[in-house]
Amino acid sequence: MEPEAKEKRRFFSKIPRKVKWLIIALIFNNMAIGYLLVYLTAFFPQLNISAGVVGLLLGLEGAMVLLSIPLGILSDRRGRKKLLLIGTSLVPLPIIMIALTLNVAVLVLAAIILGVAESAALSTWNAIIADQTSLENRDASFSLSFILGNGAVAFGSLLPAFIPAIQSLTGLGSIPVHEDLLVLVGLVSAITPVWLFRVLKDYKETPNPTKLIRGKNFPILLKFSGINSLIGLGAGFIIPLIPTWLFLKFGTPDTFSGPLLSLSNLTIALAAVTSPRLSSRFGLLKAIVATQGFSTVFMLSLAFVPDVRLAGGLYIVRAALMNVSVPLQDSYLMGIMSQEERGLASSINTVVWRIPNSITTVIGGLILATGRFDIPFYLATIFYAISITLFYTQFKNIRPRS
Repeated sequence: MEPEAKEKRRFFSKIPRKVKWLIIALIFNNMAIGYLLVYLTAFFPQLNISAGVVGLLLGLEGAMVLLSIPLGILSDRRGRKKLLLIGTSLVPLPIIMIALTLNVAVLVLAAIILGVAESAALSTWNAIIADQTSLENRDASFSLSFILGNGAVAFGSLLPAFIPAIQSLTGLGSIPVHEDLLVLVGLVSAITPVWLFRVLKDYKETPNPTKLIRGKNFPILLKFSGINSLIGLGAGFIIPLIPTWLFLKFGTPDTFSGPLLSLSNLTIALAAVTSPRLSSRFGLLKAIVATQGFSTVFMLSLAFVPDVRLAGGLYIVRAALMNVSVPLQDSYLMGIMSQEERGLASSINTVVWRIPNSITTVIGGLILATGRFDIPFYLATIFYAISITLFYTQFKNIRPRS
């Protein structure tokens, strides 16, 4: 154990100090998002808000990532720092809006604003990390970002577990406690842009206002993103709606699904520690394909599960296996792109994944509302299998560069 522990420490010690502080700064945004997701997908159904409306809100938020493409171009031409600060600064507003109303029109507006904020952040985050790392420490940097990000989401998802105790202490009902807690995490999320501003104060960029949109690796990017989009399309049918599925099929409230998502995200974060070692041992591409493939088997098994505890266990294993590949895929994509293409590449990959995901999330919500709780898993499995097969066959001979 001791040699392995030393190896892990050496691996993460390669990460530049500024990159570590950047990753830590995002914790507050991620924690708020973690609780917000449980609020939308588990608490809203308890208020008799239909699965269709939940799917619509998640779908609209995801669809706004379409803005990542023009924002990614803008970040490559004008610089990434300002866009990242704007995106993270917007996050508290929609969270507080959602806490204060059940009016569908206002909720739709909040989902759109949150999507715009996410677009600004996503179009810059991976590129900023990649610009400050090399092939030697890039896998470790993306793995640490993924680990701490999921850890923060896990903490936010765990907060509903404390709500019964808060009710006992304050004498307040469930609804006001849920709402006040969402306002609180929204305010806490404002720490992220302040922290980022301090860390990025001396960050130097060399914008290129005349840069062409299409670089030499554009065809490879489109192939990568197109294949990856099939994962997003399949996942949308059920993965964002797992708490809603648990409530509709088993009657479980957010005091169960919230901690389940928290444990899942914590497991994902811990599992991601193995990502760099899998990459070193088996190769980057084989590690991605293997973890995604095994994850798909566990996802399909959820269609047949009769017990909520078994469902929770299978979901945690599925999530851990699938998400071990995420930092590796980010590192792989940034490695096959040149530095001046990375902002746009990150944006296009995000958009091409999220748009189909947003559409199928709406469809998945409608399917769940009809009482067919197995069909979304069958649909997701088909698209996962196609994507994994295509990814291996098309990219097995393409290796990342520094």
